[in-house]
Amino acid sequence: MGKLTTHVLDTARGKPAANVRIELYRVGDTGDGSPIVEVETNHDGRTPAPLLEGDLLLPGVYRLLFHVGHYFSAAGHADARRFLDVVPIVFIVDDPAGAYHVPLLVSPWSYSTYRGS
Repeated sequence: MGKLTTHVLDTARGKPAANVRIELYRVGDTGDGSPIVEVETNHDGRTPAPLLEGDLLLPGVYRLLFHVGHYFSAAGHADARRFLDVVPIVFIVDDPAGAYHVPLLVSPWSYSTYRGS
């Protein structure tokens, strides 16, 4: 059974990023452009459950939006929203039976991601 998961690490502070709002979109879907999933990270920087799993994970292009500007502002970081506000990651699911883990490693000035398992 396939699944899509994520987590956020605050590389400036060296710890998980709690309370980061995340939106997930299926790119190319018709409609009003509303996210198919909207969630916040927990104290461990993870979502409480997979973003999608099983029959809900379809082949296609997806976009994750991580609202890091608000996170860094709430944490009192002096450089919050001076460069990054919302980090988009667009990726392809080509095997809906696979495990897709899309983490975000972020500071107020940079970010990185990779496909985990």
